[in-house]
Amino acid sequence: MIGPNLSEWALSKRSLVIFIMLVSVIAGSFAFLRLGRGEDPAITIRTMVIGAGWPGATVDETLKQLTERLERKLQETNHLDRIRSYTTAGQTTIFIDLKQSTPPAAIADVWYQVRKNIGDIRHTLPAGTAGPFFNDDFGDTFGIIYAFTADGFNFRELRDHVEDARSRLLHVPDVSKIEVLGAQDEQIFIEFSAEKLAGLRLNISSILATLQAQNMVRPSGTIQTEKERVFLRVSGAFDSEADIEAVNIVAGERIFRLGDIAKVRRGFVDPPQPMFRVNGKPAIGLAIAMRDAGDILTLGKNIRTEMAAISTNLPHGIESTLVADQAVSVDVAISDFMTSLWQAIVIILVCSFVSLGMRPGTVVALAIPFTLAIVFAVMGMLHIDLHRISLGALIIALALLVDDAMTTVDAMIRRLGAGDTPDQAATFAYRTLAAPMLIGTLVTIASFVPIGFAQSSAGEYTFSIFSVVGIALIASWLVAVLFAPLIGKALLKPPKAGEGAEAEAKPSKLMDGYSAFLAGAIRMKWLTIGLTLGAFVLSLFLLRLVPQQFFPASDRPELTVDMTLRQNSSIYATETQVKRLEEVLNSDPDVDHYSSYVGRGAIRFILTLNVQLADPFFGQFVIVTKDLEARERLRTKLDKVLAEQFPEVIARVSPLELGPPVGWPLQYRLTGPDKDEVRRLSLELAQILGSDQRTRHVNFDWMEPARQLHVTVNQDQARQLGISSAAIGNVLNAAVTGTAVTQVRDDIYTVNVLARAVDSERASFDTLRSLQVPTPSGRMVPLSQFATLSEEQEFPLVWRRDRLPTLTVRADVMPGGSPDDVVTSLKPKIDEFSAKLPAQYQVVTGGMYEESKTSSQSVFDVVPLMIGLMLFIMMIMLVSFRRLAMVVAIMPLGLIGVVMALLVFNRPLGFVAILGVLALIGMIAKNAVILIVQIETDRADGKGVLEAVMASATGRFRPMLLAAVSTVLGLIPIAPTVFWGPMAFAIMGGLLVATLLTLVLLPTVYVAVFGNDKAPAAEST
Repeated sequence: MIGPNLSEWALSKRSLVIFIMLVSVIAGSFAFLRLGRGEDPAITIRTMVIGAGWPGATVDETLKQLTERLERKLQETNHLDRIRSYTTAGQTTIFIDLKQSTPPAAIADVWYQVRKNIGDIRHTLPAGTAGPFFNDDFGDTFGIIYAFTADGFNFRELRDHVEDARSRLLHVPDVSKIEVLGAQDEQIFIEFSAEKLAGLRLNISSILATLQAQNMVRPSGTIQTEKERVFLRVSGAFDSEADIEAVNIVAGERIFRLGDIAKVRRGFVDPPQPMFRVNGKPAIGLAIAMRDAGDILTLGKNIRTEMAAISTNLPHGIESTLVADQAVSVDVAISDFMTSLWQAIVIILVCSFVSLGMRPGTVVALAIPFTLAIVFAVMGMLHIDLHRISLGALIIALALLVDDAMTTVDAMIRRLGAGDTPDQAATFAYRTLAAPMLIGTLVTIASFVPIGFAQSSAGEYTFSIFSVVGIALIASWLVAVLFAPLIGKALLKPPKAGEGAEAEAKPSKLMDGYSAFLAGAIRMKWLTIGLTLGAFVLSLFLLRLVPQQFFPASDRPELTVDMTLRQNSSIYATETQVKRLEEVLNSDPDVDHYSSYVGRGAIRFILTLNVQLADPFFGQFVIVTKDLEARERLRTKLDKVLAEQFPEVIARVSPLELGPPVGWPLQYRLTGPDKDEVRRLSLELAQILGSDQRTRHVNFDWMEPARQLHVTVNQDQARQLGISSAAIGNVLNAAVTGTAVTQVRDDIYTVNVLARAVDSERASFDTLRSLQVPTPSGRMVPLSQFATLSEEQEFPLVWRRDRLPTLTVRADVMPGGSPDDVVTSLKPKIDEFSAKLPAQYQVVTGGMYEESKTSSQSVFDVVPLMIGLMLFIMMIMLVSFRRLAMVVAIMPLGLIGVVMALLVFNRPLGFVAILGVLALIGMIAKNAVILIVQIETDRADGKGVLEAVMASATGRFRPMLLAAVSTVLGLIPIAPTVFWGPMAFAIMGGLLVATLLTLVLLPTVYVAVFGNDKAPAAEST
């Protein structure tokens, strides 16, 4: 017995305990209603994104002068795992990934140090560098997205209404930020004819300087009097393009109106910014993020109410469409899980009533709400929300928490049948079984330790399994020793005279059969042990046939379609391909609605989304199908359409992911100091990857060089003409792209004013050589007179990892294929290829294999701690190396049932199933400890080894079998689910087999070990 008899105290303090029971129910009910709701648990994104620009620089110049400088400094970051960078001409984007073991509380300080360190070297960056800019909100989830489309309104008018809606939505409680998607900034274009200006003897530079000087905002002073302050304001600021047209340009004694010598018009940025489209129509979107610890269901309700009010004020022709609503997904998911929870409760109650009878079953049934009430109250205090993981953990815990209550009730029934008084019967379980029950509970909790302390994103994602199950098991023990005896005393009745002896004399047929089987197993103990070992070895062999999986695909109806064009493609080319696929989707009956992103990936509308960078050559679809069957049909159709009709596009169709995002399942990273050599070797690596018939869509994250036009200036001739390289650059920029002159301040917007050549003179590949360059004397000289043009090749982008060029060869697997199987099959070829690589070059396997390995390793790293805790806790109870060894020998045998269940029901052994196997070890150990303690108790009462074994095994048969059956049946509601199914089947199969082995093999082994002992077993080695 552990300390004072708590059951006896509960009976003596009946009113106080009843008060505690009522308070627990009330507190738990309030806590349940106030718990936050979410789709997935929060994951700390340990990544910061740093961006910097150096306009005009080449890729090589940007790599050496910008990327390299920043990366060297960033390597000083504490808790650094790796640095990844993405460099294009004049732009670098760097990802700082911290180690998964970095405590969340330390991350804010790390990001502060990053900002400070970069600030220290800002002055060493090249002149003209914009930034660096920092984004440490990379993991923000925008769960609600509304799209606004317009018919009869231009994009500026639509944007005005969208901005008004955004301002109103920012006032909704729990809204943290709102991102605008697909908005196109306005520009005012001043289009000159260089020939016309030369003919008028006008200098474009002086015209632009005039515009800048008139529109510049400068303080004009303040007059201070004895009574007031008076601010001076100078007119001249531009309010519209008409003001710019009206500007008079003075040239000598002549005055020209700007509108007469140039065309001034308002339009949108060219080329366009990343675009957002909904159901094939251009749109502007509002992506709404929730504050931390908010309730997504409440937020969704408030947003819908506010949007209804906003929509009534929108003019006819502007419509709002709900594109993504995480609140609905969460509501459906929680409703489904709550249904599963109630189903599990009903199943366990039925098991209790059928197996124990009405009154004992009622005692067990009442223990469930009391335990859940305590669990909900503690979850509220620890800020554990209701989501996919915590609700699944509740169902797992529910299947376990009735074990202690059943053990208490079974002991009370037996003692009442033996003639004890209700008080004696109610306190007997605590005197004899409270210690092994608590030790067993702690052992079970210890088996969940790897889940709770795995230092990885996957471990953080599943942490609620450990916390919720741990809380539930402790609560169930307290309910079993405090509440159950009190309820049992009130409900359970002693059997009528003679019933107890009769029950002992006439055991059930099931008990008779078990006793006979156990006796035979003990007589042939070596055969029993040998058959069990053979079954275990066979299960280890068959384990190789069980499919492997990291995390399953989401059960949401969305599909994502990634479209990657050649990396020098323009955003116009991407838009063309997106529109072509939209035509296919518009006529498909399986599509409910869809949104498309041009020039960027979808915003993170679900935590596990694999977010893509903004690139002109990339487009992405998020397609919501009508149901899961429609999703799979559409996926097959799109795979075929993209392969046949979009051969120039690298496309990937995939459902949303669960767990940490991975992207392409097969990835091999080739790293080395020279990017040209890396490219050459990657082509050979791709051939190896493509040699496996299970792979498809082999591609590269960067590979093909793009052509560049190099203008070589004859400096001597240019100087004779009075032309500098800077002046040539300005002329080219104005002719090709345009030169920013000033800004017009229009309401809440700033509209850039861009000066460029008229369409007829704007440079193209054909007309660039004849481009007229003005000289200081006013003459126009063709570019070809003092410069030559040549085509060269340059990589449009370069990925680096830890400051080395890194090229990733990626591929998808054929339907039904397993990435792990492909990686295993390719390993000999990859190893052979790696062995031939030059020094400083290496291949690393990434993708799903790497993420799975990292996450699993983070769990296995904690397994020694789990084993140590379990051994220590069990040793406290068993106080014998031989007894401890018997329990340890039983613990892994549940694998027999795990492998059998996964193979029979064709379920994969994924990350979540591995967690279930670890949890199963604790359940097995608990049963084994309680049985051995019971045997020792019977031996201490004077029984021989065989007699004690038979009596204890038959005595523990019913509660152990009932607990196992209740657990197995209680897991049935989540067994069909995509996420929890593999874990459920692993526990169900493993626990059934392990329970039978505990009831048969453990007594047999005990007799084999202690069969010659005459006295009760003492502490031994």
